[in-house]
Amino acid sequence: MPIETTASVVAGVPDGAELLAVPYTPELVPVVELDLPVPLPGLLAHYEAKGEAGEIIEVPVAREGGVGRVLLYGVGDGSPKALRKAAAGLTRRVRGREELTVVVPEGDAAAFAEAALLAAYSFRIGAPGKRPVRALRFCSADERAVRRGETVAQAVALARDLANTPASVKTPTWLAERAGEQGVPVRVWDEEQLQAAGFGGILAVGRGSANPPRLIQLSYAPEGPAERHVVLVGKGITFDSGGLSLKPTENMKTQKTDMAGGAVVIAVIGALARMGAPVRVTGLVAAAENMPSGTAQRPSDVITHYGGRTVEVLNTDAEGRLVLADALAYADAELDPDAVVDIATLTGAISVALGRNVGAVYSTDDDLAKALLAAGRDSDDRLWRMPLIDEYAPALDSPIADLANVESGSTYGAGSITAALFLREFAGGRPWAHLDIAGVGRSTVDEGILTKGATGFGVRVLLEWLTRG
Repeated sequence: MPIETTASVVAGVPDGAELLAVPYTPELVPVVELDLPVPLPGLLAHYEAKGEAGEIIEVPVAREGGVGRVLLYGVGDGSPKALRKAAAGLTRRVRGREELTVVVPEGDAAAFAEAALLAAYSFRIGAPGKRPVRALRFCSADERAVRRGETVAQAVALARDLANTPASVKTPTWLAERAGEQGVPVRVWDEEQLQAAGFGGILAVGRGSANPPRLIQLSYAPEGPAERHVVLVGKGITFDSGGLSLKPTENMKTQKTDMAGGAVVIAVIGALARMGAPVRVTGLVAAAENMPSGTAQRPSDVITHYGGRTVEVLNTDAEGRLVLADALAYADAELDPDAVVDIATLTGAISVALGRNVGAVYSTDDDLAKALLAAGRDSDDRLWRMPLIDEYAPALDSPIADLANVESGSTYGAGSITAALFLREFAGGRPWAHLDIAGVGRSTVDEGILTKGATGFGVRVLLEWLTRG
């Protein structure tokens, strides 16, 4: 379900708006002249206003037929981060109202509109909760910037919707059907085609489920010449029980969102098509359900991945890297990209390292890493570069296969790093980056632009990176 709040742009401040939001600076000066019942300097002094982002002062005003409200809101230093905080605060303040007219402050109008709309996101099955504001009217804003913010917000919302959908609905086949709704060419491998092509990792992970696995390929190309060709690879585990290496009950409750990386890939490519971006992008979503059964793969099994590399499976709960390995090897062998970026809720270890507000990036290419870090700063999907420590590579040694999927024992530890080292083995010699979003892919809070559940982390940073000049 898209964000239900509509966005429109108007040229000036309409007279008599029932609910009007007006920014004021840290010097406590509003950006438009207001006719208020109380002198503004005294009003702001009474509330000890400081002009900080997220600060809101509500003032009743006379309107024809009743009482309206003016929301005076601070914008802090006017940075994109401050504007996002201010915009999200406004939307949350007016939940349940029909319409909010917002005078947009100077600065990044796209970031402002994006945050205002994301704060209106909700996902609920059954009786609705308190609904968001139905309409946002942005005054005195660059319409093109507002529309970009709206496109990004809707893409994030799609990624959240896909990840929040219960696994009783969200099978690999269902996910492939949603990919087919994005307005771009889509190719889907079923289990017979996966077997014939040698995608052993995807098949092995999906063996235990009644819902067969799929490999989903989405293709976007601009109308004119493409600046470069990028492949995005997303982990699409529609539910992760851990397989025979069963997760504890508490850890399993959130595992419908273990395909968040795949959701990001689908949402990003759909948004690129709407934006008309000048870059060619191929998306690969390796989709499977990891379940225990009599047909499930076992610890100690050896599987053969696309391209022929063998892997000893020591832990069936380290399944994301197995499906990604197939997709990465296929991208390297068949798609000839200039760069490959995979994104996955891959390891609990990264949550310990970076917490729930910053995602990890590993990369074999310094320029690619710098570009993603910069895009993360600008989009507010913040990333931190983690090291690929070659001395830890022996953790993946196997006596009977080319690799093991996890370390046997605890000599090296560093679970997120060794997982990245595993994926590197399948990416070829191309510029490659791995985004581990296990910590940031889900939110436990309902504030700002976040709603409890899936966050859609990765959509904004990838769109910023792929569309920036």
